[in-house]
Amino acid sequence: MFQMFKEWFWLERFWLPPTTKWSDLEDHDGLVFVKPSHLCMSIPYAFGLIIIRHFFEKFIASPLAKTIGIKEEVRKKITPNTVLENFFKHSTRKPSQTDIYGLAKKCNLTERQVERWFRSRRNQDRPCRMKKFQEACWRFTFYLMITIAGIAFLYDKPWVYDLWEVWNGYPRQPLLPSQYWYYILEMSFYWSLLFSLGSDIKRKDFLAHVIHHLAAVSLMSFSWCANYIRSGTLVMILHDVADIWLESAKMFSYAGWKQTCNILFFIFSIIFFISRLIIFPFWILYFTLILPLQYLEPFFSCIFLNLQLMVLQILNLYWGYFILKMLKRCIFTKNIQDVRSDDEDEYEEEEVEEEKKKEEATKGKETDDLKNGLGANRHLIPNGQHGC
Repeated sequence: MFQMFKEWFWLERFWLPPTTKWSDLEDHDGLVFVKPSHLCMSIPYAFGLIIIRHFFEKFIASPLAKTIGIKEEVRKKITPNTVLENFFKHSTRKPSQTDIYGLAKKCNLTERQVERWFRSRRNQDRPCRMKKFQEACWRFTFYLMITIAGIAFLYDKPWVYDLWEVWNGYPRQPLLPSQYWYYILEMSFYWSLLFSLGSDIKRKDFLAHVIHHLAAVSLMSFSWCANYIRSGTLVMILHDVADIWLESAKMFSYAGWKQTCNILFFIFSIIFFISRLIIFPFWILYFTLILPLQYLEPFFSCIFLNLQLMVLQILNLYWGYFILKMLKRCIFTKNIQDVRSDDEDEYEEEEVEEEKKKEEATKGKETDDLKNGLGANRHLIPNGQHGC
């Protein structure tokens, strides 16, 4: 059964142009061609990157964060309450006023005390700035290094300057060592991001991240097996070059360097829109979708490759929408906030501050009322007893 599926899955008509066979891609005369088995190395390399990331965040990102003013947050412990904790975990993190009233009766607490408990409990799960900085710093470092490596690998390749070369000799295009390492490292990085999704900070676009990482791994794996290496390297470099600026902007945002963050974010926005919304759809997609029709008859892998690239472009449009929202917020409020993260955990500190202000206002009002009440009724106090 498995052997039948394997033979069906690797049918030449699915992966290769008509008249081309797998035997045409066997190594010969010192030339090495891609093999699906090469991709297996991306999994152990992914776990290796996770280990490297752990030590990087501990010994490089954390000291750097402290140097630029980010401190470890010490959160106030909340009073354990089994009833409220069960409700928090199994019902909702933000109870309604009716729920608060019922819980207050059940726990013999005031409604205000229940509200405070839930605010404090939500605040316990809110990711700290140090954690956010560490993640952004790791991604910035990887994107910077892989982009520099990609430029070094590609600067002298003819298909970078003449996209007709992408299809020249396809699919009998030998694999270069630089292409091998560029692909394997990039794929290992996205595998590592998928493996660490459970421990990383969950944002509002969590599902989009999962789809993006899966699409990236799927696209790289498929393009590798069908030997679309040349077009694949161009897609990777185009997407990595913008992410450097995004992650650096996040780092300075978490450090409170607003002006630096704004400048970096504007640079990122310009590069993002040029690389992903102009060059990628009107240049890369053109040479993967339209140009092959002049060279080859339509076949399955070419069609499937372009479907995956279109999914990637849809995700680019999705994130482009969020970037426009952040730019709008920056222009009108002079402050950039990642609108992908505007879930309930991101505003817990603001809620606590508002609660403190409300309490101070209430106390002030009560004090004023007491003074005013006393002043208005001083004539009722008998003479000689004002000092009592």
